Amino acid sequence: MSISTHVLDLVKGGPASGVPVRLERHDGEAFVTLVEGATDDDGRIGGLVPKGSGKAGVHRIRFDTGAWFESQGTRGFYPYVEVVFEVVEPEAHHHVPLLLGPYGYSTYRGS
Repeated sequence: MSISTHVLDLVKGGPASGVPVRLERHDGEAFVTLVEGATDDDGRIGGLVPKGSGKAGVHRIRFDTGAWFESQGTRGFYPYVEVVFEVVEPEAHHHVPLLLGPYGYSTYRGS
């Protein structure tokens, strides 16, 4: 399994670099952190889970949008965004993009 993300700043019309990101997997009663990082200059993090090392199940990506908005000198409405998704094909690649603005966001399963 491999998981990646890409964050786009809808106000600037480009990548959102430096967004803190945490990937978690649901394990019993709680989510367990698998990896933490930040988006690169192109707003991406590839290989959050290196191919072949992940498991099927419910995962969550937490974007610390409040910290990122503050670093940009912007006030945002959402202090963080959590995207919860289920991996049923662990051999597949899962791309989870985030389109982000101060007062709204959208996500989808990418390729």
